[in-house]
Amino acid sequence: MLKLPSVDQLITEFDTVLRTLAAPATSARQHPDAALEEAELSEAEKTHAAGLMRVNHCGEVCAQALYQGQALTARDPAARDALKQAAQEEVEHLAWTERRLAELGSHRSLLNPLWYAGSFAMGVTAGVIGDKWNLGFLAETERQVTAHLESHLSQLPEQDAKSRAIVTQMAIDETSHAEQAVALGAAPLPLPVVQLMTATSKVMTGLSYRI
Repeated sequence: MLKLPSVDQLITEFDTVLRTLAAPATSARQHPDAALEEAELSEAEKTHAAGLMRVNHCGEVCAQALYQGQALTARDPAARDALKQAAQEEVEHLAWTERRLAELGSHRSLLNPLWYAGSFAMGVTAGVIGDKWNLGFLAETERQVTAHLESHLSQLPEQDAKSRAIVTQMAIDETSHAEQAVALGAAPLPLPVVQLMTATSKVMTGLSYRI
């Protein structure tokens, strides 16, 4: 049976929303690009790299919202703990991409509040349906995010080692999250759901790259 969140939980969740959308993110781990020198990039290369990193940052905002919604409605403590652990690593990803955007002279997506709201709603829905589907949604999300990140490695300027190091570590972490969800009993999602997730991701990616 789904347990309704307490007032304290709701306050905590609201604080998470504010920290994700407004406060600078922090990372317990060293930034993957910390030891790397800034490369010489043309203005066009900087703009393109910033667009890709803005998409990645936006993806991490969406991940925070998804995991928040899913953890709020998860019934199994193991599933809830897995979601919270994944969310913590996504905060680090937020910090990495946020700083990289600043280094490239760019900004976070102006549409982040919109993406957050939509992702949170999807997360809550997945959790209400049941834990195996909740974990299945997590696994599929992470697979799609990993594919996105790997495609960005082929699109980033070859000499932009800093951005590439960040994206590489993010892909490793996302793959780990997907594997963990499967190990906890994630159910494969129906094809129409996977296709809808893919289509939604394309819309988000296209808009976040520019705005």
